[in-house]
Amino acid sequence: MMNNHLKVKEVINQFDFSGELFTIEPFGSGHINDTYLVKFKIKHMGIVPVILQRMNTKIFINPEQLMENILNVTAFLRKKIIENGGDPERETLTVILAKDGKPYCKDSDGDYWRAYHFIVGATGYDEVRTEEDFYQSGLAFGKFQNLLSDYPASTLHETIADFHNTKARFEVFKTAVEEDKMHRAKDVQDEIQFILQREDIANILTEMQENGELPLRVTHNDTKLNNILIDDKTHEGICIIDLDTVMPGLVVNDFGDSIRFGASTALEDEKDLSKVECDMHLFEVYTKGFLEGCQGKLTLSEIKALPIGAKVMTFECGMRFLTDYLQGDTYFKIQYPTHNLVRCRTQLKLVSDMEKKWNQMNEIVAKYTN
Repeated sequence: MMNNHLKVKEVINQFDFSGELFTIEPFGSGHINDTYLVKFKIKHMGIVPVILQRMNTKIFINPEQLMENILNVTAFLRKKIIENGGDPERETLTVILAKDGKPYCKDSDGDYWRAYHFIVGATGYDEVRTEEDFYQSGLAFGKFQNLLSDYPASTLHETIADFHNTKARFEVFKTAVEEDKMHRAKDVQDEIQFILQREDIANILTEMQENGELPLRVTHNDTKLNNILIDDKTHEGICIIDLDTVMPGLVVNDFGDSIRFGASTALEDEKDLSKVECDMHLFEVYTKGFLEGCQGKLTLSEIKALPIGAKVMTFECGMRFLTDYLQGDTYFKIQYPTHNLVRCRTQLKLVSDMEKKWNQMNEIVAKYTN
């Protein structure tokens, strides 16, 4: 196999890029795909940057369907953004087609790659620096829901089967515990029991959906702060990125994933659990922004279930980290052997903290319910 630098050059030749190749460098902090910032020198235009990504086909087993989703959703968003007087070049991703007209190409090893316009003058942040950033992320993801509220969600491909089917993930977790491939279960019994004692959390949203209480919508399914680009000058959230997991889902999951990541007082892999709790002020800041962005497009049942979404998504994420740890760290990228276990513990601590603050969370949502 070629080294990465040569591989990127091979892939670049399959796209109709203009100019002279200037630099290639790794970019971003994503767990899943390999991302590069590629810059070209173009006469009279200076340096033009492009994002190039190798898609992780171990996780996204049908990259063609994934790119079909992204093309269709971004085309829909562009139309809405233009109707609203916005700038589609900055407010949604622009896929660059390969020379053969497809939204991807394959390299000599059979790996799938894609390219996007790089949005200049905007930044994605790995952690909440100010409450205004978090408010803006709520507003942006709410607006995303608003713009896509009339998109036929059922027409989208499911890029990862049962991605936020917490009930199904609970069964996968139990199997991982039983199989104990890496012989790690004996050392994480506290975490295993914490999860097993909360099967009701795993089932609640599935049951609400089956009962018709929560409608199927187009959802992002990875609504971390760093999947929003914030304008460097206006400090407004302008563009939702990382659309790989855009598929049919529940809006409360999108809300919940933002809370578990952004309202935490510590990083996702903080080892000192005394630093980890769910900040109720940040919870309120995000709730306000999110509901403002949605502009009345959610049902009352969805709004009332937002705190449930926060608890379920935090629980699910903790369970996924522990499942991956028990299975040998095959999904999330790790930097040291117990990285997934550390991540699991922060999520379970957040679940415990949410349980203590449950009444407060519901009161905050009620405050912003018209």
